[in-house]
Amino acid sequence: MSGTMHAYPPEGRRRLITLFSLAAAFMTQLDATIANVALPHMQASTSASREQITWVLTSYIIMSAIFTPLSGWLASRFGRKRLFITSVVGFTVASMLCGMAANFEQLVLFRMLQGMMGAALLPMSQAILLDINPPERHGSAMATWGVGVILGPICGPILGGWLIEIFNWRWIFFINLPFGILSVLGLLAVLPAFEDENAVDLDFTGFALLAVAIGSFQLMLDRGQMLDWFESREIWIEAVLAATSFYLFMVHTLTTDRPFVNLAIFRDRNFAVGSVFGFFLGGLMFSVMAMTAPLLSDLMGYPAMLVGFAMAPRGVGTMIMMPVVGALVNRSDPRVLIVVGMVISGLSAAMMAGFSLHMDARLVELAGFVQGVGGAFLFVPITTVVFATIPAHLRNQGTAMNSLIRALGGSVWISVMQSLTIRNEASVHSRLVEGVRPDNPALAWRWPDFDFGSPIEMLRASGEIGRQALMVSYTNSFWLLYVIAFALAPLVLLLRYRRR
Repeated sequence: MSGTMHAYPPEGRRRLITLFSLAAAFMTQLDATIANVALPHMQASTSASREQITWVLTSYIIMSAIFTPLSGWLASRFGRKRLFITSVVGFTVASMLCGMAANFEQLVLFRMLQGMMGAALLPMSQAILLDINPPERHGSAMATWGVGVILGPICGPILGGWLIEIFNWRWIFFINLPFGILSVLGLLAVLPAFEDENAVDLDFTGFALLAVAIGSFQLMLDRGQMLDWFESREIWIEAVLAATSFYLFMVHTLTTDRPFVNLAIFRDRNFAVGSVFGFFLGGLMFSVMAMTAPLLSDLMGYPAMLVGFAMAPRGVGTMIMMPVVGALVNRSDPRVLIVVGMVISGLSAAMMAGFSLHMDARLVELAGFVQGVGGAFLFVPITTVVFATIPAHLRNQGTAMNSLIRALGGSVWISVMQSLTIRNEASVHSRLVEGVRPDNPALAWRWPDFDFGSPIEMLRASGEIGRQALMVSYTNSFWLLYVIAFALAPLVLLLRYRRR
């Protein structure tokens, strides 16, 4: 255990610490999901393209990923309580700035600031709950932490849809103000000072190299589709910069006495394998949410409120099952639970691959609920196994790196799935257009009175082909997630488990 606290707080104080810590973590997850519903409205308001508007999501996630490893050092250097409260204040202020953004550039800039200020909140809240609870309660503590965190995906779509319908998209950021005030006042009163006796100087070189590597890589993914990938000089520069920076970071880390990231945490096999699961878990959850909202809004014509309600069951499924899995993880082999979670997540992806332009919201809600159940079976056991064997003095860095990898997975998979969907849409569109000819019996059956000489008819056909192509592209992307879920399951054999 890091810090000077050796006795666990009394039960009442422990509950208050948990409440106010999770209020801060809730804000970060709320903002990671509430913006999904608002993307079409932000796009219209800021005149951004379909490729650009995802920057509102990825800019937040990637800045959080870049600065998450810094949270471990900051907590050790300045104290976890000071870091936590400062981060809550900064995150709340950045949220207000996002709501007041005058254009797309300002919105992305303030989202980056929001991600940077909120980077420490998730890993530090996790570390706080681990430190204030005895080891035999860590499974239940992580389940409680997971429930608090997962309330964001539940409330985010519904709250976002309601705020957009009643006010406008800017209020999805203003809503953070009451949570920020509640968290700061409560933490000032009950959070103990976790001071680290072994604080060291920051390895600025390692931090800078890692930040440049992650930032360049994410920028390459975000701009690649617009610039035709490696046909663009900019993409080549970003790719080379990312690879070079990461190589130099690894060399520097292995040759310096006090590196920014202590690679000793990756010598723990559970942590290393669990981090791989975390990377893909972030993708399975975040990329699906990023695709579902535009699908419902653009293709199905759902209003923001209905989009929010259709997406909410995902979080409900996770919240219902999280306490159940938290109890099971202390009584059974967590590796079995991970396999069950992968299977359920794969089945939910197969259900989403059955989406069509003629479906109703019930299929979306059911598929989301099943994915939420699968997420609960993955989140709690993976988190428990990752920290089961890691030394206590590496816990700050462990929670920071675990959150970084999970966030990086979400950001990377949002960009990758967005790019694959757009490219596949163009491919499917070209194949469908080939069938629009007078001698095609399928066209004659679907549109018996189709007039090839009418501009209006051709325009109507073009619009329908575009809708069909985009839907097929979405379903293909969901099939890819299905394959990934089942392909990862055998990795569970690499995990070690010792019953407490």
